[in-house]
Amino acid sequence: METIKKTTETQKYKQAEARMNELLAIATQKGGFDKLSKKESAELDKYTEIVKEHEDRMYHIPLPQTIQGLIELKMYENKIKQKELAKMLRTTETKLSEILNSKRKPNVSFLKALHEILGIDGNLLLEIA
Repeated sequence: METIKKTTETQKYKQAEARMNELLAIATQKGGFDKLSKKESAELDKYTEIVKEHEDRMYHIPLPQTIQGLIELKMYENKIKQKELAKMLRTTETKLSEILNSKRKPNVSFLKALHEILGIDGNLLLEIA
């Protein structure tokens, strides 16, 4: 029974993804999402949500479990260079580099800045620091 359910879900996902891609192509061809009809727009929203829900269930990417990994993830997500991040965190490039290379442990004020500026969960930071 479980195999049948997974097969049905996978088929539904593939159909939704195919239709979503068709609608994205239509939007591109017309010159943007605002050029879609209300029906096409609603349909795109519906199929995008089906695809998102399936991918969220099937493709879970765990958070890094080190301070360095969390910082690097946030740098990647926000397209921030190390030099820019040091300025944002109000620290020196040297200190940030040492923390990223595990040559120095982050202090409480650094962890607080990560939480406040990058939005990294404070409890997670305290757990892995």
